[in-house]
Amino acid sequence: MPTITTKDGAQIFYKDWGKGQPVVFSHGWPLNADAWDDQLFCVASNGYRAVAHDRRGHGRSSQTWDGNDMDTYADDLAAVIEALDLKDIILVGHSTGGGEVTRFIGRHGTSRVAKAVLVGAIPPLMLKTEANPEGLPLSVFDGIRAGVAGDRSQFYKDLAFPFYGANREGSKVSEGLREQFWLQSMQVGIKGSYDCVKVFSETDLTEDLKKFDIPTLFIHGDDDQIVPIVAAARIASKIVKDATLKVYPGGAHGLTATEKDKFNADLLAFLKA
Repeated sequence: MPTITTKDGAQIFYKDWGKGQPVVFSHGWPLNADAWDDQLFCVASNGYRAVAHDRRGHGRSSQTWDGNDMDTYADDLAAVIEALDLKDIILVGHSTGGGEVTRFIGRHGTSRVAKAVLVGAIPPLMLKTEANPEGLPLSVFDGIRAGVAGDRSQFYKDLAFPFYGANREGSKVSEGLREQFWLQSMQVGIKGSYDCVKVFSETDLTEDLKKFDIPTLFIHGDDDQIVPIVAAARIASKIVKDATLKVYPGGAHGLTATEKDKFNADLLAFLKA
């Protein structure tokens, strides 16, 4: 399997499809690069180089005990980009991956980056605080940790329903898509999965967003039950200078799958713009 080795010795698995301007994808928790396969196929089929990695602890990458934090996630992304010598990149991040992209820009700048797309992304901060009253209470994330530490297999099966909006009346989300979510989730090491809950809920990315100086597109569903839009894209898109926010009415958190054709068309339009 193609991997790169980070400075702490972790092996990071990656996919590298097609040729052209590179589009680099960062996945959400608790998934892996396979969650982007439809988009990788789409952009690689349209003249771009599609790259996606498994975050440490997830999928085929090393299940490290330490390093499950946003700075290290961003540095791992930088290691992949530098090892493949990618330039003029379009970064695409979903959910926690959107936080990873944001922290990457905050730590490493945009010298190699042309554009960014943040989808159902966690920035600026998911946790409810005095300064962030629209966030979610800590009890929500404690519940997620309890699910991971308990019967995580059943927890992931249950989580797939709100993730894709399959718990909404009239939903057409297939059992296959929900089983795919479970399969990828079960490939995450329990330590990486548990630690990542704190990462995606408590990492404040406000200052990182202020460092964006590239065209940036936010895409978010207004029925996202995992990362509610009110404390995420509604705020983040105002922090990033000249950012564009595209709201999917009734859109779920996993809209890259549930509204694949619409999302792929919007992504390609932004790549070509």
